[in-house]
Amino acid sequence: MGFFFDDVASKTPDRIRQELDNYQNLYKNELETYLVSRCMSESTAWNRDYSSLPAYETSVALNREAWRDVLGRFDGDGVASPEVTTRPFHDGEDYCAEWVDFEFLPGVVSRAVVALPKSVEGIPPVIVCQHGIGSSPFHVFGYIDSQGLYGAYAIPLLEAGFAVVAPVNRTAVPGRNRLERLAHLNGVTLVGLECFKLEKLIDYLNTRDDMDASRLGMSGLSLGGLATLLFTPAIDRIKAACSAAWFNHRKKKMVVPDPRYSCFLETTEEHAFIPGWLPDFSDSDLVSLICPRPFMAQVGKADGIAWWPFVLEEWEQAKLHYEKLGIGDRAELCLHDSGHEVIPSRMVKFFGKWL
Repeated sequence: MGFFFDDVASKTPDRIRQELDNYQNLYKNELETYLVSRCMSESTAWNRDYSSLPAYETSVALNREAWRDVLGRFDGDGVASPEVTTRPFHDGEDYCAEWVDFEFLPGVVSRAVVALPKSVEGIPPVIVCQHGIGSSPFHVFGYIDSQGLYGAYAIPLLEAGFAVVAPVNRTAVPGRNRLERLAHLNGVTLVGLECFKLEKLIDYLNTRDDMDASRLGMSGLSLGGLATLLFTPAIDRIKAACSAAWFNHRKKKMVVPDPRYSCFLETTEEHAFIPGWLPDFSDSDLVSLICPRPFMAQVGKADGIAWWPFVLEEWEQAKLHYEKLGIGDRAELCLHDSGHEVIPSRMVKFFGKWL
């Protein structure tokens, strides 16, 4: 105790450095405790009205606009009437598909695989199948997926009579980190840019007469599950959504380390941190912006991204919005015993019911 109160002139350099390290460690802990507590706090931004569906949607309208602000807006930068180019992806007895490219921001090209079933009655509804980190549209169609995490889930959707659209997003963690830093300097987010890209892609789908983009669903695995959960609240043209291997107890997932799951705070995935996300937009809050549209979360008990009992806590809050409106059947949790993967059969059944 005495050394702490001694005149600095009487202290050795080692002693001064020790005190500095002690102060820094204490200050770090104080700051982290404060910032984590802010993330974990209850949001006061919501005033939901469950008296009727119209009243509910009116009551969350400002929150929806606030979420769009969090993602960032790009409307003023969009390319009007872009030229669309195509090239073959696959033409077989099962389905035909092509790459579709067009400029959606100045110098930035949207690339996606658009696939149609060969045998279908009428005009098929459309499912967006968004890949995750380290993946691509090829994975969605069953190529280069050595672990089988995607289950080639585009194929059973096509077999069930859906058109499939598989956009390309930036896929490597270091690359996403770099782009997210640039986006933050512009007051926007990479996720918001990708959301805007999907909106422009939906504009294109609406010009085609071989698919019914008014019956549009969205799905995705992992980072594609993120896209599904984060984009659907902002894009009302998505009529039903299925997020696989993403829905979580968001606050704990982001800032509370726990040996039972991976915590983003302990990783180098800077791209996963969106300014203004917490505390107002937990996963159950985002589901409340999808409501009353149907929503499914696919969660694996053996998936290391989450501890499933915590996910159940969050899901109870998400489902409650639907139940209070008398439409509890539109919220579905597919809790399975496997890991970080898609359960295609449940997804096909879900979209078949609602689209």
